[in-house]
Amino acid sequence: MTPSTATGPRPFVVGIVGGGQLARMMYAASIGLGIEVRLLAEGPDVSAAGVVHAVEVGDYTDPATVRGFAQGCDAITFDHEHVPGGLLSELEASGVVVRPGPAALLHAQDKAVMRERLSALGIPCPVYEVVADAEALIGFGERQGWPVIAKTSRGGYDGKGVWKLGSAAEASQPFDNLAPGVQVVAEEFVDFARELSALVVRSPSGQAVAYPVSESVQRDGICVETVTPAPGLDPEQAVAAELLALTVAHELEVVGLLAVELMQRRDGSVVVNELAMRPHNTGHWTLEGAHTSQFENHLRAVLDLPLGDPAARAPWTVMANVLGGTVDDLPSALLHCFARDRRLQVQLYGKQVREGRKVGHVTTYGDDLAETRRRARHAAAYLRGDPDA
Repeated sequence: MTPSTATGPRPFVVGIVGGGQLARMMYAASIGLGIEVRLLAEGPDVSAAGVVHAVEVGDYTDPATVRGFAQGCDAITFDHEHVPGGLLSELEASGVVVRPGPAALLHAQDKAVMRERLSALGIPCPVYEVVADAEALIGFGERQGWPVIAKTSRGGYDGKGVWKLGSAAEASQPFDNLAPGVQVVAEEFVDFARELSALVVRSPSGQAVAYPVSESVQRDGICVETVTPAPGLDPEQAVAAELLALTVAHELEVVGLLAVELMQRRDGSVVVNELAMRPHNTGHWTLEGAHTSQFENHLRAVLDLPLGDPAARAPWTVMANVLGGTVDDLPSALLHCFARDRRLQVQLYGKQVREGRKVGHVTTYGDDLAETRRRARHAAAYLRGDPDA
């Protein structure tokens, strides 16, 4: 892909649909690459709209809006997976470069489709069944054993649209207010030892790279911390997880970053929990902790540029999310954090603080895991307003 005009070369132009913090950090990565970013934002005050120069506010589900936005872009990519697949297929058919494409993105948009395809590929997944109603869900629970997990096939994120059901008496919950066209997927309850994240990046030409596997610490369905590399993960298990993610990216023809969220059973085996096809919260550590960040490599892949080195810079890297608490003036709170830890790295997302909202993250790296983790947790807690930090 070589952009040019009648008067000479021009920058690559990448359109990003969605204005959250992922788009904000993609924009930062674009500056050094000389890429022009255009943003289709949900509103004028979203995270990325505060920094990107070329911002259009509009509805990403409206065909005319998205078609107009795509004009003049060398490629479009995403901050989220919620753009309707039919609309993306229309864009692609009209010659717009969409990365990842709608055929791949469907597997991140629809959990029922994802489970069926991965199972057909031999990728380990929890035992599952698409259930039409509460009666079918009860049947699954009686065969599989309670508790079971129920998920809406579309629309769920950060713990939303997911239920842990302890008995048949709770089986109607997932079907209350179910949106048209959305199915319920019943899954076995995996009593996992921990959650892992395998991130890979694939370009249209087929080049692919894998980041070290991270351990992801979740609370109420929200990632609060990652540790890279995953502590105690056997080297053979780490390679197997990376190969699994690379296989999924190849088979689904993903272009850009693919995050494969894994649950590691107590016997050490893993099953796929979720897929995401965009920069991912569990990859934020790569901004300072890897030779090439997930955001830069995603943009390189979107434009089919050679991918950068995903290796870690230090033996341990810890990322802790800053979830909103009692501190409204986050920039001023950095005085304490930076004075205490001169190697601390902070990303603030330009969001208004609300209880539990992701408003930033901190990253630490070093030779000793316990000390590296302690530093990250202290900074995140202080920015949250924890008096014991």
